[in-house]
Amino acid sequence: MSVHSWLVGAVIVVVWTVSPAAAFDANATFAKGTYVISGEGSYGEQFNREGFKDLSDVRFWNVGVRASILPFGAAGPGVLHGAFEVGLEPLYQRYLDPRPAFWAGLIAVVRYHFLSLGRVVPYVEAGGGPGGTDLNVPEINSDFSFVVWGGVGASVFLTDTTAVYAGYRYEHNSNAGTATPNRGVDSHVVVFGVSYYVR
Repeated sequence: MSVHSWLVGAVIVVVWTVSPAAAFDANATFAKGTYVISGEGSYGEQFNREGFKDLSDVRFWNVGVRASILPFGAAGPGVLHGAFEVGLEPLYQRYLDPRPAFWAGLIAVVRYHFLSLGRVVPYVEAGGGPGGTDLNVPEINSDFSFVVWGGVGASVFLTDTTAVYAGYRYEHNSNAGTATPNRGVDSHVVVFGVSYYVR
């Protein structure tokens, strides 16, 4: 099943879980100083962004646990009304193809949550950090590399403090020129997770 199929399925599941439950006060949930603990899993497949003739067809899954804080609380006008989340996420990436391998490291993550839609909370995010790896493919061959990503998604609040989320990430893995080769691996990634908001 392709990443695109997973993404469509994720959107259907997220929308299906929305219920016309009691009123949700996003400003209270996203108050300044709130802590967020998130567990997530994801699946990714390499794509040929630069049109190279050869490609390793890297596939992988990730697991991570993120500890974050909402440093400012909710702010902003209209559809931009939202809140920043900043956190750290130990991440383990397991490569399935072209051969078993791993990446493990620490990712710094920033999310902006859009709060004008009630219990459905879209977000944009960016993350990046260093780690160790034994991935050995023509695109990258080193013991150290950086994973960086940008993404979009949406959370659905099942209670005032618990949300499930799904989204898409564009992920890049390279060693930043510290070794050769360093063409890098670009991947489409679908992510699923659950978050707990604690005051």
